[in-house]
Amino acid sequence: MLQIKNLTKIYDDGTVALKDVSFEVADGELLTVIGLSGSGKSTLLRCINRLIEPTSGEIWWNGVKVSHVSGEELRRVRRKIGMIFQHFNLVDRSSVLTNVLSGRLGYVNPIASILGRFPKEDLERAHANLRRVGIPDKANNRADELSGGQRQRVGIARALMQEPELMLADEPVASLDPALAHSIMRYLQQINRDDGITVICSLHFLDLVQQYGTRAIALNEGRLVYDGLPSGIDDERFKEIYGQEAERIG
Repeated sequence: MLQIKNLTKIYDDGTVALKDVSFEVADGELLTVIGLSGSGKSTLLRCINRLIEPTSGEIWWNGVKVSHVSGEELRRVRRKIGMIFQHFNLVDRSSVLTNVLSGRLGYVNPIASILGRFPKEDLERAHANLRRVGIPDKANNRADELSGGQRQRVGIARALMQEPELMLADEPVASLDPALAHSIMRYLQQINRDDGITVICSLHFLDLVQQYGTRAIALNEGRLVYDGLPSGIDDERFKEIYGQEAERIG
């Protein structure tokens, strides 16, 4: 169980990104987070794994007060939280396999990892995860030789290397065309269903939310304005989330 309690984030320039946000996420959910650019979606996800420090409020996960841990305890928490980024966050000049293996850095000796020395079981796991996302033949390619959709699959395989219990996907399809977006969302849905991994995925488009999410929350200017089933976002709720000038398509 993930619990967000009265979470607020104010940046140094005075920008209020999150305003007193509270909600819970049950184990095994695929929670979608929607809203316009600047609504606070990325800040929320990055606060959960402490890539961004909250200004106030609490984050609890599996009985641990994540918002207040540090040092080795924070590293232990992060090992079990996978992260998928909008812009992939790959090392372009490194091979796909090396990028995937970087998901094990929280588990292996740092010096050994710098030298590229990973246990045999980690190498086997990396190849298995590349097979799972459909690019086993790309293991030895440089990351910058791949298409956008393939690069995001590498990001998913890397996150799976952590053997996560929680997966955070920060606008993972924002830079992909619609066909590729559905492909990536299907992988996340499969991970959620087959592995029982809780997934929190921020998205722009309501059609993806309604097709893949088991639940949705919506942010507008940092405030939580909706929490419920994706199917419950009617025209009135849509305008509350996206603004009165917004028009639904389809």
